[in-house]
Amino acid sequence: MHHRRARPEQITHEAVVAHLKARGVAGVVFLHPANGGARSAIEGAIFKSLGVAPGAPDLLLWCAGKAYALELKADDGRVSDSQADMLQRLGDAGVITAIAYGIDQALEFLEGQGLLRGRAG
Repeated sequence: MHHRRARPEQITHEAVVAHLKARGVAGVVFLHPANGGARSAIEGAIFKSLGVAPGAPDLLLWCAGKAYALELKADDGRVSDSQADMLQRLGDAGVITAIAYGIDQALEFLEGQGLLRGRAG
């Protein structure tokens, strides 16, 4: 029997999305830009021509005229150069950005920005 390898970042991501679905304030819109994953050279070229950019954050969110970008990392995760560059570019464009190491930091950011109702815990 094969066991799925633990993916702490994916587990955190799924938990954050569950909180957004259950506790998101009225009007919050969010999505995950599905940039990752293995692609053929042709698919990669097509996606690039459509605007896929390296380093896109895990979650993009909008609410009440504000834009947010949240990069999710495992507790011991590391931000790549392309992720750091993209977060800088988004911040320069007026997007509120954050890097969250683990679920607690992610929820703290979302609650602090008023995107979630109540407090986890």
